[in-house]
Amino acid sequence: MPSQPPTPIRPDRVTCHIQSLPTGAGADIKSLAARFPEGPTRIAAALRELEAHGYLRRERVRTPTGRIITRTVSCNQPGHRREPADVGCPEPRPAPARRPQPRPRKALPEVPRPTRVAATALHQQATDLLTGLRRHDPRLLLSAADTEHLAPGVIAWLERDVTPTAVRHALTTDLPDEPLHRPAALLAHRLTAQLPPPPPFRTPPGPPPPTRRRLRNCDGCDHAFRAPESESLCRDCRTTKFRPLQPRRGTSTVSPRPGRDQA
Repeated sequence: MPSQPPTPIRPDRVTCHIQSLPTGAGADIKSLAARFPEGPTRIAAALRELEAHGYLRRERVRTPTGRIITRTVSCNQPGHRREPADVGCPEPRPAPARRPQPRPRKALPEVPRPTRVAATALHQQATDLLTGLRRHDPRLLLSAADTEHLAPGVIAWLERDVTPTAVRHALTTDLPDEPLHRPAALLAHRLTAQLPPPPPFRTPPGPPPPTRRRLRNCDGCDHAFRAPESESLCRDCRTTKFRPLQPRRGTSTVSPRPGRDQA
């Protein structure tokens, strides 16, 4: 005789067995297959049927050790959700929100470095030029740190005989139309890429040549000499004129006595 097909397990038998189990007992397919002789395939079909009609609910929870398990909840009244039974598995704690770490700001490009003398003499002029760029374009508003970084580059331009107007024109013309996220980086690039060459070498001016005065005759000795217009005597005559008179040797000066005639 041909063998009869196996009779499928009735879902009510499965749900009655599940509800008779103590809280926390195993109700998975493997545990139920050890209780019923129908086998895992038919028990799985019965569980799916109970779940489709609302008599069974499966929830995935995480244990304190991080393991994920399936918790089976049996319902007497389908459609009426109640709090799941406590099986000793605490609710997973929400992971603490991680604050996004601020990305380190990229350093500004290097700018040309002037000589020490020019850096001291032209620093204030370069700072004033950079802070005034926002009057030409509001997007070129620079912080104090950016201004301090860009000032040596502007000084390098000024010491190459470039006027402040020309430096300002090179930094503010042909700017892009889109917003400038880092205007200081754009200005640093222009100061480096468009740096003009040094001016041609010029011989420093020497001392002025001595003044050559015209010849004139001395009023005392009639000799020719060179002197300013205010001088009328040569050096020898000036020396003789202002020298005190000295008495000659062998002579004496006798003062006449009063009351006597002089011969």
